[in-house]
Amino acid sequence: MAVETKRLLTTSKAISEAIAMEMERDPSVFVMGEDIGTYGGIFGATAGLLEKFGPERVMDTPISETAFIGAATGAALSGSRPIVELMFVDFFGVCMDQIYNHMAKIHYESGGALNVPVVVTTAIGGGYGDAAQHSQTLYGMFAHLPGMKIVVPSTPYDAKGLMTAAIRDDNPVLYMFHKGIMGLGWMTPNPRATAHVPEEAYTVPIGKADVKREGRDLTIVTLSLMVHRALDAADELAKEGIEAEVLDLRTVIPLDREAIVASVSKTRRLLVVDEDYRSFGLSGEVVSTVIEGAWGRLERPPVRLTYPDVPIPYSRPLEQFCLPDRDKIAAAARQLMA
Repeated sequence: MAVETKRLLTTSKAISEAIAMEMERDPSVFVMGEDIGTYGGIFGATAGLLEKFGPERVMDTPISETAFIGAATGAALSGSRPIVELMFVDFFGVCMDQIYNHMAKIHYESGGALNVPVVVTTAIGGGYGDAAQHSQTLYGMFAHLPGMKIVVPSTPYDAKGLMTAAIRDDNPVLYMFHKGIMGLGWMTPNPRATAHVPEEAYTVPIGKADVKREGRDLTIVTLSLMVHRALDAADELAKEGIEAEVLDLRTVIPLDREAIVASVSKTRRLLVVDEDYRSFGLSGEVVSTVIEGAWGRLERPPVRLTYPDVPIPYSRPLEQFCLPDRDKIAAAARQLMA
């Protein structure tokens, strides 16, 4: 009897496959951005696309974020479906007017008459010594600005499905991938960055969280690379008889509040793990969601484990000191169970 083998892909290959499949399906889809052609994207998200589709649909741009984000918005208004890669989320500040005052608002300003089907992809996260201007996450900042959906995958399967859903969406989607989940050889090895991905096209619904690990004792709400760290911590906690449920948000906007409340109502304890800054961000929004929706179910006050409100250090030891990791997550969980 033949043994069935499952096809394994890294997250970066899953993303590029999703883009290629949508480009084959829909001739209005094209890609533009910094080093996305010949180089294949600095994090591999567009590898192989130039060879397959040519320079008319895979376009390297100058380092002028305002220009190519504006060009993508104009192309979307003209009937195309552009995917535009802005290399690091830290650089969004130089083109914020095009993102927030134009791309995010045109559908509303037109009374719904105009759609802006743009996918803006970008790399987030630290952990590899790239310092304060290349290591932020910032999804909490963009979540504060209405008019855009925000997806943040943690697995190759979700990365492909969410990319497909984002491309097919009729209005702006920010697609944020953590460098640490991409499966790149020059990053810290991460076995969870490679997993089974179906060959066929499929979508993962935008706005739906996913329970990555069932548990009864506490809920860990997190996203992106911190899902991997939380799963590692949950494995350690299980050896002590503590069963943690890991809820992967997958989408920041719209936020799956129902899934958060349902999980915490079951476990009665909440730990939020977030690589973004602590104040005025996603972790506080998750806590307020639980306070408003499941206050009577909580046995202990919620705990947040986040990046502190400081610029990200270049020094590797200082950076690691600031970042949430397996041991810090496990310690916070034990605090909740005490």
